[in-house]
Amino acid sequence: LRLVESGGGLVLPGNSLRRSCPASTASGSSTNRYAIGWYRQSPGKDREPVAVIDSRDGFTAYADSVRGRFTIYRDNARNAVYLQMNALKTEDTAVYYCVAAPMWVRTFLALRQEVVGWGQGTQVTVSS
Repeated sequence: LRLVESGGGLVLPGNSLRRSCPASTASGSSTNRYAIGWYRQSPGKDREPVAVIDSRDGFTAYADSVRGRFTIYRDNARNAVYLQMNALKTEDTAVYYCVAAPMWVRTFLALRQEVVGWGQGTQVTVSS
């Protein structure tokens, strides 16, 4: 399962950015059928989960470092999943990866074990 992402770039601290995960996978499957999450990896650090949303009732989970600033949500009319990132900090600088998992996944533990596809990753740089 391969995902093609969009979004990312260079922003000033305190500003916002929105990432999107595609409406369909490279194989043609709608991402509405999957739980969708984001991982990020900063230089010299391990890849870490940031947010996840399941496919059944929109349940969400967030890393402590982003809770209250980031929001993951689905737009079913557009068949898309978005990660809205507000109040960005320099420590949010990382490569962000969109991932897909079975629709019932709603925790980071399950996400780590059940990922079925990765996006190519895009760079988000927060710097003045």
